[in-house]
Amino acid sequence: MPAVSVRDVAARAGVSVGTVSNVLNHPDKVSRAAAERVHAAIRELGFVRNDAARQLRAGRSRTIGLIVLDAGNPFFTDLARGAEEEAARRGLSVLLGNSDEDPTRERAYLDLFEEQRAHGVLLSPIGDVSERIARLRERGIPVVLVDRLSDDPGLGSVSVDDVAGGRLAVEHLLGRGRRHIAFVGGSLAIRQVADRLAGARAAVEAHGGARFEVFETDALTVLEGRRAGTAIAQRAAGERPDAVFAANDLVATGVLQALAFGSPVRVPEDVALIGYDDIDFAMSTVVPLSSIRQPSAAIGATAVRVLLEEARDPGRQAEHVVFQPELVARASTDAG
Repeated sequence: MPAVSVRDVAARAGVSVGTVSNVLNHPDKVSRAAAERVHAAIRELGFVRNDAARQLRAGRSRTIGLIVLDAGNPFFTDLARGAEEEAARRGLSVLLGNSDEDPTRERAYLDLFEEQRAHGVLLSPIGDVSERIARLRERGIPVVLVDRLSDDPGLGSVSVDDVAGGRLAVEHLLGRGRRHIAFVGGSLAIRQVADRLAGARAAVEAHGGARFEVFETDALTVLEGRRAGTAIAQRAAGERPDAVFAANDLVATGVLQALAFGSPVRVPEDVALIGYDDIDFAMSTVVPLSSIRQPSAAIGATAVRVLLEEARDPGRQAEHVVFQPELVARASTDAG
């Protein structure tokens, strides 16, 4: 059976093809009675809109591509939800790509969104992808960095001041009397991790009399945090850090698991622990986790707004939105 066309719908509804097109694309231009006849004809005939053809005619789709570092991290899940809600409010949809901190997968998603003529791309990048971004923009596909400040003043971005966040976390630990601080997280090639480390190091250097060391992990996961936590727990008491700043809450949860189970080390009495992101289950861990809060949903929603403003006016000055992090203190840093 041949596919039902717009002409078939128009004939069944007793209206022009232009009226059917307006019902589908500009419903405010059509009377209520005419719109009801068109929708009735669509239901009766089983008409399915050919968005692929419409996108080819328009030159871009109604889909925004979003590429995140780890879709398993609730921070990025919340960010994606914020982006999706804002996009839906503007008549667009979001297609999520998980690079899993793998440059090859990241390139594959960038290729896909370019081939699909995405309305725009939101990207939390791995390393330097400036050449790929330039190519997308040359094709008329705007790009905005998400959860990372752009080094290019001409490339929009929505981020959190991670240097300030790292400083805030370690100043909190120092304020609790801790003097041997460990940073746990990686890879340091990820800009957000490097910035959090820089802020942490600056706080220690400004204090004086405190020690600082780094446990770099292969990924920002619970498992990697558990490995680092096990290494910390195996140290003699005099050599063990008395505080840990983890690069995100997943890593912090792994550290907590290693210290709290199968180890005589107590949190926070022996080792104070703080994470980053303040994901939902941070307050529900066996010892409620102190963390640095990022406004994840607001980051996603703001990134969509910045992207669409650039899509409407490619010549406008790039916008750089930087949110400030917030300390959320819980039992993991409070020895009572």
